[in-house]
Amino acid sequence: MRLVGIGDVEDFAQVARDFQAALGEPEQLRLAVDFAVKLIGGCDHAGVSMAHGRTIRTPASSDDVVRRGDALQYELDEGPCLDSTRRHETIISQDLGREERWPRWTPKAVAELGIQAMMSIWLYTTASSYGALNLYADRANAFEPHDCANAEAFATQISVALAARREIYQRSVAMESRTVIGQAEGILMERLGIDAEHAFAYLRRISQTEHCKLITICNEIVETRRLPPH
Repeated sequence: MRLVGIGDVEDFAQVARDFQAALGEPEQLRLAVDFAVKLIGGCDHAGVSMAHGRTIRTPASSDDVVRRGDALQYELDEGPCLDSTRRHETIISQDLGREERWPRWTPKAVAELGIQAMMSIWLYTTASSYGALNLYADRANAFEPHDCANAEAFATQISVALAARREIYQRSVAMESRTVIGQAEGILMERLGIDAEHAFAYLRRISQTEHCKLITICNEIVETRRLPPH
């Protein structure tokens, strides 16, 4: 069984570099579907399903086949990408014409889209679950064992890239929040003649009594330079 050849290693290395250089998550996902069609044998169309609570959507796809195929899964509440996301595993169907797991979705997908095989790989890290990488094939038995192995390795790259991007974003938001809170504390200290500890206690009290997020209270103070009611 072939896993990754010399050319594949170079391609996967380029994927890692391009993910790192991507300006944001939408661009990362666009790169992911483009590379999936290029790198994964048997894959004719690719997309990424992302879970947001109970909602699942497709923010990136290679073409209309993926968009329609995923939309049918969401509409009928059955299909490979839903099973992959919900069960946290790779789902493969090598011959959709003989598939019995999704009795409503499969006939429509085959008849309306012409797809004959599909593989959905769970996107996750040890800390987070994101969704699934969906690979559609126009012929049955399109995925060889090494294609499945490469697809799972590629899905890992996508997951790690998403995790890194979101961590950077969360740190940026946290730093911005700390800056705004500090500015609001400074205004309170100047206006009320109190120290930083009492200023923060004041902000927390207002947040609790007004049932409003602390950062929202601070943003309002910084933007308007007005203090909320005591």
